[in-house]
Formats: sequence, C-alpha cells, structure tokens
Amino acid sequence: MLKVNHVYKSFGEFELNDIHFQVNDGEYFVILGPTGTGKTIILESIAGMYNIDKGDIYIDDLNITNVLPENRNIGLVYQSYLLFPHLSVRDNIAFGLKARKTKKQDINLVLDEITKMLNIKHLLNRKTNNLSGGERQRVAFARAIVTNPKILLLDEVSSALDPNTKREFQINLKKIHKKLHTTTIHVTHDFNEALYLADRIAIINKGRICEIGTPEDIFNHPKTDFAAKFIYGNNLKYGDEDNEQRQIL
Repeated sequence: MLKVNHVYKSFGEFELNDIHFQVNDGEYFVILGPTGTGKTIILESIAGMYNIDKGDIYIDDLNITNVLPENRNIGLVYQSYLLFPHLSVRDNIAFGLKARKTKKQDINLVLDEITKMLNIKHLLNRKTNNLSGGERQRVAFARAIVTNPKILLLDEVSSALDPNTKREFQINLKKIHKKLHTTTIHVTHDFNEALYLADRIAIINKGRICEIGTPEDIFNHPKTDFAAKFIYGNNLKYGDEDNEQRQIL
C-alpha cells in the first residue's frame, strides 16, 4: 500500500496543494489532468527526487519521506524513456540488476522472462538509438520492472507513440499488470487511456486533486465542474438561473 499524506511542494508560483490519496496493493491508479497541473511532480516526490515541504509518504506503513531514492524500491518510467544510448538493450534492461550485484545466471533468467513478456527478446543485442519509439518504450518499461519494484510510476509513457503503437502498448500494460500485480501509478492527460487501464482515477487541477473514483463513477457521475468539463469538453449545462442544479448532457 502507498499513502501520500497531505503533501505540499512549492516551485515558485506553482504548488502541490494538500495532495492526499492512498493506492492499494496491486492497484492500477491513474492521475488524470491537463498539462502543467503537477502530475509529474507527484511521481517525482514519491520517487524521492524532491524534498517535500510538508506531509509524508508511506509504503506499507513505513514512512519513506526522508529515504533516499535508491532505497525506496520504486521504478519510474518517463515519457522520454531516458535509455542509455551507449549500452545495448540487454545492458539497459539489466542495469538495475547489475547495480544490485545480482548473479549473472539470475540476470539471464529474469531477462528471458521479461523480454518474452514484452516481445523484445530479439532486440537484446541492439543499441537503443536504432529502435523505434514503441521499442524504446518497451525497453524502458522492462528496465523499470526487471528489479521487481514495490511501486511502479509511469509518466505519460504512451503520449509520444502513434495511435496504433499506443493502443498496442496499452493492451500490453493491462496484460502485464494482470500478471505481475505491481502497484502502479500512471499519470496521463488522456481520459480514454485512464478509462481503459485504471482501477481508480484521481482528477487533478492546478496542483490539487479534486476527486477520486472508479472510472465508471468519474465518467458517469463526476462530482466537480472541472472533472465534467475535462471529460466531456463543454457539455456542461446549468439547469436553472441561479446555477444550483447542474446536469451533464
């Protein structure tokens, strides 16, 4: 279980404001909102890349707020993938295992399983700068999960892919999560992606989470004007003159 407990973080004029949510063990949790609302900052705060100004972060009731990033057992995949161009696909994926001084035999066993799962075994000896966007994305994902992280953080991981590749990757994400049950937090601005992948969705706006619910609840019964406008565009109708009664068309 992950708990983000009333977290604040200021960056000049922008602030994460009282971020509070819990992600259950094995859950696929999506943070959904437009660009510039603090989604990536939440992930990086969980990963330990920032010292938060106020609040606490827990994994399984252990307070990790001041734990170094390398000791949190968290995997993070960015939109830009951040692969090592001078290393082969094999060495990119195995990087974390080698850093943990895992035996070569064990590394080979894990690599075989992960690369088969993601259909990239045939790429192991290639350099990453010779891969397509979809292939680089799968390699980055393999590198993140090969160490069996307690929490997996995904930052707009499919936004740079073409529609067909994006859909294929979303299907793979769902299959892999069903198999591994890794607790996952995925940030995106794509509601269709959130609807397909999420067990629950948190809607964020201007550094503040405005509601959390299942995809069905968020889609059918949004509780805030912002959530309704973000999901349905401008299909928000005010039912009477004093705006007390509201209805989603």
